[in-house]
Amino acid sequence: MTDRAQIELQNQQWHKLLCDGHLGKKYWKRAMTLLPGPPRCKGCNNPFGGVGGVVFRMIGFSPSKKNPRLCSMCCEKMPQGGAEVETAILFADVRGSTEIAEDLGPQKYAETLNRFYQAATEILIRRDATVDKLIGDEVMAFFVPGFAGPDFKRVAIDAGRQLLRAIGYGGTEKPWLPVGVGIDCGIAYVGNVGGEDYLDFTALGDPVNIAARIQAAARPGQLLVSERAFTAVAGYYPGIAPFPIDVKGKKEPVSVCSLPLA
Repeated sequence: MTDRAQIELQNQQWHKLLCDGHLGKKYWKRAMTLLPGPPRCKGCNNPFGGVGGVVFRMIGFSPSKKNPRLCSMCCEKMPQGGAEVETAILFADVRGSTEIAEDLGPQKYAETLNRFYQAATEILIRRDATVDKLIGDEVMAFFVPGFAGPDFKRVAIDAGRQLLRAIGYGGTEKPWLPVGVGIDCGIAYVGNVGGEDYLDFTALGDPVNIAARIQAAARPGQLLVSERAFTAVAGYYPGIAPFPIDVKGKKEPVSVCSLPLA
């Protein structure tokens, strides 16, 4: 097989994984159900628990670091490459982190950020997101149909709402951290990128950049969703109207919607 043919085959495998949720033929997933050990990888169905889980971890099918509901073979241990697939991107960022760090001191600030990371990752993983990055005071995650299901856009928006509610917004308790959330969707390149010594399972492309810019425009406690992502939930919010915001790097404003948390 030529190098070009090998790359094309790998890209087809990536596309199948990200859109359909499993590799290879369907008999693989059926065969995996015969082995004891739930919970299982949502990608290939291999067992994580019981005797089956012990055996499969020995051959490399351990839970992924980016989403423990998937195995590493379905994420970071896939070959270099990826595919262009429709993806929902979520960014959540702490507002005024410099002032907060100064007020709290290093240890207390680290404890507060860890609490934020814990709340965010629990909610995102429970909704089958891939937690791409925890950078400073920011969380990035993406949702693809093969993992989060065909309603992945709605799932991403629901995750954003639940994340802000977990911090205290939209309820009776006072929020314990100022956080804003931004979401966009569109065609992104998802896969393993990098060099031979280091590969990162990530999403790249215009919706990633736009989601980051939308998040930057969100006030504390605000969930801003691009109009193209909002179409997935518009029926639930008949009174919501989009409005434009200026986005760095874009000639034209981006239309967004501010969604309630209740």
